[in-house]
Amino acid sequence: MDNPVVIVGSGLAGYAAARELRKLNAEIPITMLSADHGGFYSKPMLSNALSLGKTPASILNSDAAQMASQLKISIRPYCRVTAIDQSENAVTLIDGEKIFYDQLVLAVGADQIRLPLQGDGVAKILTVNDLDDYQNFREALIGKKRISIIGAGLIGCEFANDLVTSGYQVDVIDISAQPLGRLLPPASGAFMQQKLEAVGVVFHLDTTIQAVDQVEDRLRLTLANGESIDSDLVLSSVGLRSRTQLAEAAGIQINRGIVVNRLLQTRFANIYALGDCAEVESKVLPFVMPITHAARALAATLAGNPTSVHYPAMPIMVKTPACPTVVSPPDFNVQGEWHVEVDTDGVKALYRDEVGNLLGYALLGAATKEKNNLTTQLPAVLV
Repeated sequence: MDNPVVIVGSGLAGYAAARELRKLNAEIPITMLSADHGGFYSKPMLSNALSLGKTPASILNSDAAQMASQLKISIRPYCRVTAIDQSENAVTLIDGEKIFYDQLVLAVGADQIRLPLQGDGVAKILTVNDLDDYQNFREALIGKKRISIIGAGLIGCEFANDLVTSGYQVDVIDISAQPLGRLLPPASGAFMQQKLEAVGVVFHLDTTIQAVDQVEDRLRLTLANGESIDSDLVLSSVGLRSRTQLAEAAGIQINRGIVVNRLLQTRFANIYALGDCAEVESKVLPFVMPITHAARALAATLAGNPTSVHYPAMPIMVKTPACPTVVSPPDFNVQGEWHVEVDTDGVKALYRDEVGNLLGYALLGAATKEKNNLTTQLPAVLV
C-alpha cells in the first residue's frame, strides 16, 4: 500500500473500524480525519449522564493524541472533508489540502432532524448529537427549571427520564399517540407513558408545535391543540438523518443513507461506509450493536479478506430506569401481529407470524427478565 486507509469520522463507527483493522493488521497505515476534537467517548451515554453524575469532561475516555498512540494511527482533529475525488483516490479538506487513500471509509454519522417551526425563539432550540453539543446543553441547563423536549422517541424519553430524575420539570411533545411510537405497540407505549408520568414527566401527545417564541426570558411553545408551554430550555430530539451530502456530491448512490452492499462497499470498489450514515439492504440501523458487527466485517475486508456483514438479533436497551425496557423491533416487511400481555409489573409484547414464529418483541418492567430466552428465538436481522 502506498497510501493509507483513510477513515472520515471519529465517532463510534470510525473508531470501531480502526480498532478492528488494527487487530488484524499492525502495519497497514490508517489516517482518521475528524471534523471535531477527535476524542473517543460513548455517545449513547449522553442521554443519561446527568443523573449518573457524569460531567462532559468525564464522558471523554481519551483525547485524539491518546487514541492515536493507542491504535498506532494518524488522527487529524478539526479537519473537515469537503469533497471526494474517486478518480484520484483523494479527499479534499476545507483548506484545499488533498489526502490520498488506497481505501476510504465513510463513518460520518447522522444529523439531528430539525423541524421547520415558526417563531422568533426557534434559533434557541438545542439539539444533542455529540459531546460538544452536550457541553453546550449542560451549560444552558444552569439555573433552569422547566425543560421541554420535542420528540417522544427513544432519545427523547431517555433525556426526559434523566432530566426529571435530576430535579427538572419536563414536558415532552410528540405527534404520536404514545411514547416510542415507532418501537412499541400501543399497550407497551401506554405502560411506558404511565411509568414516566409517575416520576413527573408531562406528555403532550397527538399534537404538533406551531411556534416557539421568546417571551421575556422564556420560550413559549404554542401547540396545535391550543395548549402553550413556557419553558426555560427546549431540546429537540425528533430523530436522525444520515449525512449523505459528501457521498452524493462524489457520485455515490444514496437513499435514506449511503447505499452499500453486504461488504459495506459503495458503487466504487475502494470506498466503504458504516454506522449511522450507511444503508445496508434498505436498513439504516443507528445503534451500537450493528456498528460493532459492521466494523468487524469491514476490517476483515480492508485487511484483504472480503467479509459480508451479518446482523444477528440485536435487542435495543432503552435507558429509562423508571420503566426498564428492551426492544427487538420486527422487520415490518414480514407479516405478523403483536400478542400482548399486560399486568401491573410489566408488559410482554411478542410479534409473531401466522404460524407462530417469533419475529420481534417489546419487554417492559418485570418482563425484561425474559430477554435472553426470547432473543435466542429471534431470526437474524441480516443473515
